[in-house]
Amino acid sequence: MDVRVHARKGNLEDEIRDLATTKVLHAARILDDDGSFADVEFTERTNPRLSDGRFRVEITTVVKGHTVRVEADAPDDRAALDIAVDKFERQLRRLKERLVQRYRGRPGVPGNGAAAEVPLIPTSEVADDEAETDVAPVVVRTKRFELRPMSVEEASLQMEMLGHDFFFFLDAETGNHCVIYHRKDGALGLIESA
Repeated sequence: MDVRVHARKGNLEDEIRDLATTKVLHAARILDDDGSFADVEFTERTNPRLSDGRFRVEITTVVKGHTVRVEADAPDDRAALDIAVDKFERQLRRLKERLVQRYRGRPGVPGNGAAAEVPLIPTSEVADDEAETDVAPVVVRTKRFELRPMSVEEASLQMEMLGHDFFFFLDAETGNHCVIYHRKDGALGLIESA
C-alpha cells in the first residue's frame, strides 16, 4: 500500500510524516490490497474555541473496491493520528469480516443470492421539506465519482464504510439511480429514480 501524508494548511514535520506512514501501513496489513493507496491529511484549526479538537486527521483509502474513510480530532497531532489509526483499523477489520462472510455461502448473508434483511421504506413516505430562504445557497464543494452497478446491500456497506448518512449508487438489478440513507429511527431508506 502506498501512503500519502500531507497537511491541508501548513507543513508537516518529517517525524510526524514518518510516524503516520508507519502506523497506517501497520493498520493496513489487515486487508492489504496491492496497488491501493491511503491518503492521510492533517489539518490544524486555529479557532481558540476548538482547543479540544484543534488537530484533525483524515484517512481515506480504497481497498478491494470499497472506500474507507475515518477522521479524528484531538488537542495535538499525535493524539489525533492515534485515534484516527485506531478507527481505521476497526473499519478495515469490519470490512474484512463482511467480505469473508459474503463469500462463505451462508444462507441469509447478503451477496450470496439470499434475500437481504435491510429495512427499507417506500418512496411515497419520504417527506419533501423545503424551507423558503432569502439567500440563495452556494455550492462550496463538488465531488465526482464513477457510478458502478451494485446491490442495495453493497451500497449499504459502502455508506457505512464511508461514514456517511446517505449513498448515491446505480442499482445492479433495475439499472436505476438510487440513494440509500439512514432514517432517524435507525432503519435504512431507499429512494429510486423513476
